[in-house]
Amino acid sequence: MKQILTIQSHVAFGYVGNRAAVFPLQRLGFDAMAVNTVQFSNHTGYGSWTGQVFSPEHIAEVIDGIGQRGGLDHCDAILSGYMGGAALGQVIVETVRRVETANPAALYCCDPVMGDVGRGFFVNQDIRDFMRAHAVPAADIITPNQFELEFLTGTEIRSMDDALAATAAARGLGPKLVLLTSLTRAEADPDSIEMLLDSPDGAFLVTTPRLPFDKPPNGAGDCVAAVFLAKYLESGDAAGALGHAAAAIYAVFAATLKAGTRELQLIAAQDELVRPSRLFEVRPVR
Repeated sequence: MKQILTIQSHVAFGYVGNRAAVFPLQRLGFDAMAVNTVQFSNHTGYGSWTGQVFSPEHIAEVIDGIGQRGGLDHCDAILSGYMGGAALGQVIVETVRRVETANPAALYCCDPVMGDVGRGFFVNQDIRDFMRAHAVPAADIITPNQFELEFLTGTEIRSMDDALAATAAARGLGPKLVLLTSLTRAEADPDSIEMLLDSPDGAFLVTTPRLPFDKPPNGAGDCVAAVFLAKYLESGDAAGALGHAAAAIYAVFAATLKAGTRELQLIAAQDELVRPSRLFEVRPVR
């Protein structure tokens, strides 16, 4: 059984961070070792929450304990999401190096969580600088949204050509695979949402319907990164992993809309994480 170390936030209520990543990883047959960087009552999108942020020293201590049990020696991948500060980011990058020393084939998937269209940045400048200068270059896979990809590459994305230029520029920073998780462009159907993958084997696009949420659920990017990483580890087929991730998150969105809640319905849609009932075409665009 493959092992994935996932270093992200944790909430007791709802599904973001590790709560949106660990269950999908387990449902897909992976042993997920969760290191929680915060413990909050709920995600911050509600405007109020309780709990605390754990220090980088605390996170390093937990990871050291995993290492003492041999957990890092047999780790196949590291997944990281929101980083509360550059010091925590440094702990994550150092952990990646430790894991890769023990297993050179291990992958690092970095979801460079920094902001979003309409919200702007919700992390400070130190984190943005660290992400671009250290975390992204250390990664094998990155899964930015459109806002984050524009920041990382300095490229404004309005068309497919823009998007391909941005993903190519991001790959130039170091990652082998760049998954743009939410592409919106002028020439596309406004009732659709796209994901774009840039890889050594070419660039691939998948399109799914845009569901009519009053407020899109939080945590979708965390779930997509986990599902994509799991399927890529399983098969080595990046385009296939893209298709699976797109179909799985669409099914989760559909279940969430049906339930009339703002929290991802991962439990209700758990079988769809493994065998999505509705698949979407993955087509090469470069």
